[in-house]
Order: sequence, then C-alpha cells, then structure tokens
Amino acid sequence: MNDPFAGIDPDAPDWFRTAITHPVQSQFVEVLGCRIHYLAWFRSAAEGACVPKTPGLLLIHGGGAHANWWRFIAPFFADSHRVCAIDLSGMGESGARNLYSSESWAAEIDAVLCDAGLFVEGSDPNSPKPLVVGHSFGGLMAMKFGAKSGHRLGGTVIVDSPVQDPAETPLPEPANSTRMGPPIYPDQTTALSRFRLMPAQPCENDFITNYIARTSIREVEGGWSWKFDFRVMGSRRFGEPYRAELGALKGRVALIYGEKSAIVSPQTVAYMSQLMGQEAPIVEIPNAHHHLMLDQPLAFVAALRAILDTWSRHPR
Repeated sequence: MNDPFAGIDPDAPDWFRTAITHPVQSQFVEVLGCRIHYLAWFRSAAEGACVPKTPGLLLIHGGGAHANWWRFIAPFFADSHRVCAIDLSGMGESGARNLYSSESWAAEIDAVLCDAGLFVEGSDPNSPKPLVVGHSFGGLMAMKFGAKSGHRLGGTVIVDSPVQDPAETPLPEPANSTRMGPPIYPDQTTALSRFRLMPAQPCENDFITNYIARTSIREVEGGWSWKFDFRVMGSRRFGEPYRAELGALKGRVALIYGEKSAIVSPQTVAYMSQLMGQEAPIVEIPNAHHHLMLDQPLAFVAALRAILDTWSRHPR
C-alpha cells in the first residue's frame, strides 16, 4: 500500500496508527518457479545480513491470509529483531501455483529466510539464529519447516494451530466447492461487505478487521476479488495431522493459543504439550478466539515478547 494511512479507520488508536505507518519494504524472491512476496521491517536484505547480532524473525500468516495481517504486530519487534512477514504462494501478493503442497510452502519459508538475510550462513557461530512464528495454517507450515530444518532456527512459536489428539473428534474440513474460478464482486464496497473471519468469531476491534478487509481485496477484470487463489482455500488445509512434524520439530518450540479458540481445545493443548516436551512454554491468551492477534493484539504482543525475551537470555 503506497499510502500508509489508507484503510485506517479515523478512530483507530494511536498504537495501531503508529504501527501501520512504521517503515516497511516489499521484497520478492523466486521459489520453485513462483514469485514470492514478503514484507521487511528493515531497509534491505543486505542491511539484515550486516547486523548478525540482531536475531531474525519471520512471521507466517494463516490460510487465505497474507503478510498484512502482521502489519500492526511486527513493528513491536522491529527494534530488537530483523522482522519479515511472508506471503505464501497462492496468497497475498505472491504468485499462484498449479499445485500447492506443504513441501513447496516450506521451501518458500526457507527461501525468504535466506533472501532476507535472516539466515547468516557461515557467520559467527555465536550469532543468533532466526525465529519463526506461524498462526493457524502458518503454524502448521512452521512445523513442517522446523521438522526438517529446525536446527537452523533459534525457535518456533506456534499460534493457535491445531495438532489434535487422535482420540479427539476431527475438525470439520471446508466444504468442497464446485466453483471454477474466484468470486468477483461488482465494486469495492460489495467485496468489503463479504469479508469474514474463518472460523467465524467476534472481534470488537473493527479498526483492525476493516484494515485487514481492505488489504485482502484487489481490483480485477470485471470487479473486485480476494488476494488468494480459491484453490488454496478449497484444499484440505488440515488434512495432514502434523503430529509427526510437531514431534520431530528440532530446536525450541512454544505454543500461544486463544482461551476461546474454535479449533484449539484443551485436549488439543494437552496433546501438543506432550509432543513438544515439558520445557516448551504454553501461553493462553484470556478472552481470545482463534484470530487472537485481531481480537487481543496487545496481549498477543506481550506473550510473544515474553517468550522471545526468555529465549534471547538463554540462547542455544
């Protein structure tokens, strides 16, 4: 967005306006034949590589979402970390693929970490390793990446991503769609009126949901549509259980979840804690639902800060 104030409600609080207007750069990297977009809260990847003592932090959005879901969260960490937020393929400003897979999404995470200079290969071994934070579907992709390459990370924070106990009733999958193409709405107002959180939840912070809605649509031939490939949303996003990935996740791991989450139950939390180990922090955000950075943003920032600060004082 060229105008940093575009899409900001006039009554939005000062902290939100300050965060949204924090300097940020758009970057692109080619990954397996697809152009991948990410936001960087520092001037360039070259700058990032020149500050190896400052840990990198990569933020990964949920299914059908995009990097702008982190625009009002990332600046809280920009003074202490080199922060980036990825648009996974098929979502946001990234390109589409003929076939999506957890393997290709994990490759995109790796590529952005390298392109942004968050991995400083061959550098001082005492330099801090980058951290990865993933919400919902993004948390599952963080597990996928961490199971293979977690030894290169300083830690992985999972945010309300469900890895269910096999004895638990499986989460319902999205209904199969017969749609042959993305929905196109006649005008911007109509498109904005169709924005919904999935799964549905209350959120009193209209200034946040309105901003997310405005950054989630684009003008296309014939009207306005969403910034995601409809085939991504129609896939079985939770079809893989990710139990093996969470159990094999290398390095430190933490879980943040919403007290009122529709997809992470107390049984799920207990099961994930068992897989993660006794040392893994488990943080519940009171009164938060699944999209906890929307309905309890400052509490989420505080929880994430506490985890990252503790890890920074006890590096591995």
